[in-house]
Amino acid sequence: MGKFGEFFKEKRLLSSLTLRQFCSNYNLDPGNLSKLERGQLAPPQHEKLEEYAKFLGLTPGSDDWFKLFDLAAAEAGKIPEDILSDEEVVDKLPVLFRTLRGNKLSEETLDKLVRKIKGQ
Repeated sequence: MGKFGEFFKEKRLLSSLTLRQFCSNYNLDPGNLSKLERGQLAPPQHEKLEEYAKFLGLTPGSDDWFKLFDLAAAEAGKIPEDILSDEEVVDKLPVLFRTLRGNKLSEETLDKLVRKIKGQ
């Protein structure tokens, strides 16, 4: 199961709806949604993803909202659109990529980097 599918299913289950109930409520195909949750179907992109986020009750701009979009982008091998729209950040991405590729960071160092990026 892909991380996107795991997260989607986790959020759907918080609504206390079965897969079929969820699909019935939002006129979705249960077979496709099952494949999505099991990582057998690629995550949708922007417009459909916004629709799914709404169905899951995610608040725009919340951590869970961004996590859904980030997981979808990661599984598609893309950089999230909001990050690509920030020219200053895009200019610094090659340094980040080289660092991650060349200097394998310890789990602790990577966690520190993530906290610093989040401003914590």
